[in-house]
Amino acid sequence: MKKIFKWIRNIIILLLIIGIGICSYVVYDGYQLYKNAITNKSIEEAIKEIENKKYYVTKGEIPKDFKDALVAIEDNRFYNHGAIDLRSIGRAIVTNIKEMKLVEGGSTITQQLAKNMYFSFEKKFSRKVAEVFVGMDLEKKYNKDEILSYYINIIYFGDGYYGLGAASRGYYEKPVERLTFDECTMLAGLPNAPSAYALSTNPDLAQERKALVVEQMKKYGYLK
Repeated sequence: MKKIFKWIRNIIILLLIIGIGICSYVVYDGYQLYKNAITNKSIEEAIKEIENKKYYVTKGEIPKDFKDALVAIEDNRFYNHGAIDLRSIGRAIVTNIKEMKLVEGGSTITQQLAKNMYFSFEKKFSRKVAEVFVGMDLEKKYNKDEILSYYINIIYFGDGYYGLGAASRGYYEKPVERLTFDECTMLAGLPNAPSAYALSTNPDLAQERKALVVEQMKKYGYLK
C-alpha cells in the first residue's frame, strides 16, 4: 500500500513539475512576443495609426448608447478591473469545463485592443500572455474611456468595415452621431463574430444578437 501511495505521489509531483514547466515556457514565449511587438512598433505609434484611420471617431463623438451596449455585451466589468479580469477568467474556465469545449474566452476589452493592435494573426497560446503585457502598458498610458474609444475604432464589424465610423457609413450611410438606439445595439453585437452576424448575409442572426445586447444592457443597469 505504501508503494502505491508513493507511486501516486511521485506521479502527481511529476505532473506538477511538467505543468510548471509548460506555464513557464508559455509566459516566457509570450513576453518575448510582447517585447518583439513593441520594439518593432511602440504603443504610441500603434495608437497613432488608429487615430489616423479614415472615419476615425473621437471618444466624444461615440454615442453613449453604443458604448454602453458594447461594454454590457463584451466586458461588463471594464471600468472595474485592469488589463485582465480574474473573475471573468475563472468564469470562462468553469464554463469551458462544463461544455467540454472552448465557448468563452474571458478576454477584456483592453486585451482585445492589444490583440487587434499587434497579434491578430498570431495563433500561439502565448499570444494571450503577450496581450496581457501590452494591456498593462495600455492601462498605464491611457484611461478607460481612451482605451474603449481606440478599441471601437479598430474592431471589425463584418463586410469589410473596420471601426465604428466605417461601419456606421457602410451599413447605415450616416455618421456615428446620427445612429439610433436600435442601430447602436445592432452594431455593438457584431464584433463578437462579424462573419456570423454580418448584416449583409445573416440579418436574422444579427437580430438575435442585438436582442441579447439589449438584455445585457438591462441586466447591468444601462436600461430600465
